[in-house]
Amino acid sequence: MKIRRPRLPRTRTGQRRLVQAVMAGCVLALLPATWLFVSTADRLRTTADAPRTQVAMVFGAGLWNGEPSPYLAHRLDAAAKLYRAGRVEVVLVTGDNSRKDYDEPDAMRAYLEKHGVPGRRIVRDYAGFDTWDSCVRARKIFGVDRAVLISQGFHIRRAVALCEAAGVDSYGVGVADKHDVTWYYGGTREVFAAGKAVLDAVFRPDPTFLGPRENGVSQALAGARD
Repeated sequence: MKIRRPRLPRTRTGQRRLVQAVMAGCVLALLPATWLFVSTADRLRTTADAPRTQVAMVFGAGLWNGEPSPYLAHRLDAAAKLYRAGRVEVVLVTGDNSRKDYDEPDAMRAYLEKHGVPGRRIVRDYAGFDTWDSCVRARKIFGVDRAVLISQGFHIRRAVALCEAAGVDSYGVGVADKHDVTWYYGGTREVFAAGKAVLDAVFRPDPTFLGPRENGVSQALAGARD
């Protein structure tokens, strides 16, 4: 069975319309990424100038043999630095624990404890299956209405935009990493993830798992003031 190749228009008018259609498609594809860039332009900070906020929120980024991946470790290092500097009081770690042999939040807590953050100041969200789920659960389940978000630079704008849409007044700290294969993959992935982010922000679907409200953040904050 022969596969026919698509025929390009032969007339100048047809060729011009094809070029216009391709350009329009490219513009439409980049609109979500443009929205993320514009809507978060004044919300990005560094660990040195992040606003003093009660809660820092760290998004999961994978485990290697049960330990935080290098990318996740860099996020946790930034959170620990903010805590030691007195810029945050509690760290909310949100990640995937959808199966018994994979537990991001507990691994994140153990890492933070090794780097100077007391366990009683760390709250775990075991159902942060994606960025939107983490943001919605931070607001609805843990009662967070303001936070400093920590992630890699290629992801932080989407995290801030989605948490803002979920009702969390957010500032983002983008962690710098070397531009390796993982970095380029993450940056490319964000172009496509931006489209889903727009849909999430507009339609605001329920997260994969919502569950009852938890008081872990409020208890940790109360303990921080004792």
